[in-house]
Amino acid sequence: MEFKEEQKFTQWWLWLILIPIGILPIIGIYKQIIIGEPFGDKPMSNIGLVVFAIFIFSLLGLFILMKLKTTIDTDKIEMIFFPFVKKTTKWTEIKKAEVVNYGFVGGWGIRLWTKYGTVYNIKGNKGLAIELLNGKKYLIGTQKEAEMNEIVKKASGQQRL
Repeated sequence: MEFKEEQKFTQWWLWLILIPIGILPIIGIYKQIIIGEPFGDKPMSNIGLVVFAIFIFSLLGLFILMKLKTTIDTDKIEMIFFPFVKKTTKWTEIKKAEVVNYGFVGGWGIRLWTKYGTVYNIKGNKGLAIELLNGKKYLIGTQKEAEMNEIVKKASGQQRL
């Protein structure tokens, strides 16, 4: 018995926003540094423009690299929100686990202080809500609601949650 899921930011509208943001520093560098004309009414220094470009490209690279990987088996639930968080929770540490529709929690990524505790999601509004024996809570987003629900029922039944 095992569940595996890997999610990435693949929303077309997100990339429709991010790609033009990535093109902006290229245009600025070309116009200001290569051609020699100031870029905009109040241009940055050349060094400032290069630092801005590095920041923007790093941000785009982060969106390309980010992924949410979930693995569930009879012993544990493992969640990796690369490159930020890795969590492994044994079933014996869990008070309650259920697949829920968590609605909108203010966006995607890592959301703190929600009614589900910390929410780790890439897209959608379905996820595995976990409450630990120590009272802490977190939620892992999923695009495979039915499959996750089935595996959680099997695993939690074996653990008698």
